[in-house]
Amino acid sequence: MSARIEDYAMIGDCRTAAIICRNGSIDWLCVPRFDSAACFAALLGTKDNGRWLIEPAAKKFKSARRYRGDSLILETTFTTATGKARVIDFMPPGTPGSCIVRIVECLEGHVEMRTELAIRFDYGVTIPWVSRRDSRTLAAVAGPHLLTLRTPADVRGENMHSVAEFKLNKGETMPFVLAYGESFQPVPLSIDAFIALEETEHYWRQWTDLCNVKGKWRKAVMRSLLTLKGLSYAPTGGIVAAVTTSLPEKIGGTRNWDYRYCWLRDATFTLLAFLNAGYKAEATVWQEWLMRVIAGAPEQLQTMYSVLGEKRQDELELPHLPGYENSRPVRIGNAAHTQLQLDIYGELADVMAQARAGGLPSGPRAKELRGVFMRHLEKQWSLPDEGIWEIRGTPQHFVHSKVMTWVAFDRASRAADSTPPQKAHWKKMARKIHNDICKQGIDKKRGCFVQAYGSRAMDASLLLLPLVGFLPASDKRIKSTVREIEKRLIHKGLVQRYETVTGVDGLPPGEGAFLACSFWLADNYALMGRRTEATRLFNKLSRLANDVGLYAEEYDPDNKRMPGNFPQAFSHVALVNTALALMMHSATKNRSRPRARR
Repeated sequence: MSARIEDYAMIGDCRTAAIICRNGSIDWLCVPRFDSAACFAALLGTKDNGRWLIEPAAKKFKSARRYRGDSLILETTFTTATGKARVIDFMPPGTPGSCIVRIVECLEGHVEMRTELAIRFDYGVTIPWVSRRDSRTLAAVAGPHLLTLRTPADVRGENMHSVAEFKLNKGETMPFVLAYGESFQPVPLSIDAFIALEETEHYWRQWTDLCNVKGKWRKAVMRSLLTLKGLSYAPTGGIVAAVTTSLPEKIGGTRNWDYRYCWLRDATFTLLAFLNAGYKAEATVWQEWLMRVIAGAPEQLQTMYSVLGEKRQDELELPHLPGYENSRPVRIGNAAHTQLQLDIYGELADVMAQARAGGLPSGPRAKELRGVFMRHLEKQWSLPDEGIWEIRGTPQHFVHSKVMTWVAFDRASRAADSTPPQKAHWKKMARKIHNDICKQGIDKKRGCFVQAYGSRAMDASLLLLPLVGFLPASDKRIKSTVREIEKRLIHKGLVQRYETVTGVDGLPPGEGAFLACSFWLADNYALMGRRTEATRLFNKLSRLANDVGLYAEEYDPDNKRMPGNFPQAFSHVALVNTALALMMHSATKNRSRPRARR
């Protein structure tokens, strides 16, 4: 039986990441990049699709885990009848190639431990040739891939697995280092596990010391910032939406997507979170990545790219993997890269404006790019699109998408380096779009905004309207919209993305509550002066994190579990921005609140 998604934790080195279950099994790892083929794919199949287990040999044991301080160093403590042992898992940033270090130390009494390593390259398919290079080194080779395991433990082959048993007394340790390299290159150099632990702890301590967030929610904010940092690809600055692919939005369902890519929308929210928390370097690197990927013709702008900025992410299905809890199909790649999602123009314009306000230097050719993009958007804004939720049905005139095109023209009209004629024209365009939305995007009977022109359905993305300044939260149309969302989209205190009964997305209905949407509702409550409700909802959402502070994409309040890819950047960035906004509210009290996305 599969472990629950919330039973997993993440370690990473800002190039890729591993997903570790509370039983000590690494069930997902892609090397050398987030979007590379997995060499451990048990998360979407069985242990024979690849994993690395370290656990007590005893049949009965208890486990507890935590991150070591503010870091991505995971500590799992196992308690048996004879003693207590701790497994320290981490990935050292800055090594020539990605590697996983696992140190087992006995804390009390004595503990018999076992390890089982099954490397399966190409998403659980390819069994490597394993050979011994020396008394402490095993090398697993398949095609271009090489993984080396270095350990003093007596590892042997058994049924296409590498296994070992070892006994530790109090104070004794056993290190393991699994390093990735290319099979046609020299074997990765050996590293000292204990020195690597000190250096990794120092790295995270230095990074977290830069955080300027203080207050009662700092711990939750810091954990989310660490998670977002762990989702970043250091060589380029790209930020992936999640470590995993195909974790279902509904257990047993077909809404299983590959999230190991950089969505402009997600990364934009993340930049603002980093910038507001004091991480100017991360924001600057992301902006440089952004300027590289959007260079060229505006009509070729995509909603998502690889961590390198590559455009193609052709969507394929992997029939050999049964999927998480038999949730088929398992997909790699994502066809959403071909969709028209007009909101990203507004997201980019808004984040660039806020980056300037936050002190970031202007990107190369920013002024020229703005002019080209605005001319293109002037021709495109009135088209139907697939929207923020990337529907697989018929494109529609989504209100949120239209609002974000308004944002693009509004921010351009305010840019200090725009010429007076440009400002006047873009302001005129913003006013035209604003009027169109207020005419066609409102249900006149209820006085609220709706999902799309001509629709009566509600959509949680409408909660973003006051956050981007389209209308103030005090406007009666915004109040009516929030009221209708409360009535139609809230289930057991959490906000659904939209009314799936409408069939708008071309997929079978059913999913958990999209966590970011509930954070947006808390933002709206704060803007409306409903601070008690905002705080209550934020605290409820904070309690939904797993035991190490991580969130998946969604939460299923009926079954009290997390569905969706994990850990999810959108959930964590929403927590950061809402927490910062609420803390600012608390500090300023009677002063008006800045937008939640600042």
